[in-house]
Amino acid sequence: MSESLILASASPQRARLLEQLGLAFTAIPADIDETPRAGETPEALAERLARTKAEALSAAYPGARILGSDTVVAYGNEAFGKPVDLADATRMLTALGGTTHRVITGVALFSAGVTETCTVVSEVTLDVLDEAAIAAYWATGEPQGAAGAYAIQGHAGQFISHLSGSFSAVMGLPVYETAALLRATGLNPLYQNNVDRRTA
Repeated sequence: MSESLILASASPQRARLLEQLGLAFTAIPADIDETPRAGETPEALAERLARTKAEALSAAYPGARILGSDTVVAYGNEAFGKPVDLADATRMLTALGGTTHRVITGVALFSAGVTETCTVVSEVTLDVLDEAAIAAYWATGEPQGAAGAYAIQGHAGQFISHLSGSFSAVMGLPVYETAALLRATGLNPLYQNNVDRRTA
């Protein structure tokens, strides 16, 4: 898989965003421990997890460019990952409702033994949701795989009153910054004709 591009993720949203760059790639999930470290800021957590995902596959795929990304929803210094159940989602959405909070997405590109990273911070304002609305939203199945228990590109869009920053980053992969990282390694988006995506 020399000179190929790998997306170290099982996220269909990240895959769709990467497809916008017009590059062929293979999606291969990276199995890593995503537990926050004591005293770790949400920004540091997002960057570390993105880096760890990219580097986790490097030994198995020498010569490949490997792209890792991770998104953390944060209010103050509290990081919200993916909810484990309805009660956890209710806790998150209740805490975030009526606030403007940060959505931090870290991106890392491993290439030729070097990992370059960047972090994109956006601000999102979420409506106050009562328990009935949260339960109805949970029943859609959308919150289960989303940091902060909401997906801005889906049903939750109706609860978002304001976004400042990168919509694609809040979805899970900042397209502009990702393209810049790839160009720095000599891979030029839209200059390749092959846009077929393969999933391992």
